[in-house]
Order: sequence, then structure tokens, then C-alpha cells
Amino acid sequence: EAREFVKERILRILCGEVSQVVKGLRQMATKRKLKGQRRATVLAVAAYYYRNRARMRYDSYLRKGYPIASGPVEGACKNLVKDRMERSGMRWTLPMAEAVLRLRAVYLSEHFEEY
Repeated sequence: EAREFVKERILRILCGEVSQVVKGLRQMATKRKLKGQRRATVLAVAAYYYRNRARMRYDSYLRKGYPIASGPVEGACKNLVKDRMERSGMRWTLPMAEAVLRLRAVYLSEHFEEY
């Protein structure tokens, strides 16, 4: 039952219904007469969603083909940074590391010839 509840809310958020989810969570806390930590948790989640609703336009992001999970960003960091900077025996000063990473970013973005 809990999994289904969460799944439904996630799908509604992905469809751009963040405000409705917030309203529903607040109503649930009242109608179910939640008390103590349960009430505090539900209201904290609702408040978080409300504060961040402008950044939670997942329906728009998905339509535009934007990634909405952290996997692509983490993969890019690994490919750009870790694979180059953490090789055995390498030591870097901050200015040199930044210079190498800038050059690597240009190379990996396939804009090296324009650079």
C-alpha cells in the first residue's frame, strides 16, 4: 500500500502536478488526523515540494529531452574528471588541474577543432 501511494505521487509529480501533490499531502495530514512524527514528516515533505515546485517541472524537462536523474551527471563527472585526474602516481596543483580539465572538456565535447 505504501509503495503504491509513493508511486502514484511520483507519477503525478512527473506529470507536472506538484501543487496537487502538495495539497493532497496537507489534506491527508488533516483528514487522517496524523499526529507527532508522522504528521511532521508528511508536512515537511509537502513544504519541501512547495518550496521547490518551480524547479520540479519534470513534465517540461522530459518533453525537452533533459535528463532528470543524477546518473548522466555522475557519468559525465567520472568520464571528465576521475578517469583523467585519478590515474596512478599523478599529483596536481589546483591551477594545473583546472587547466587540464578545461582542455579535456573541450576535447570530449567534440569542439576541439573550434577551440
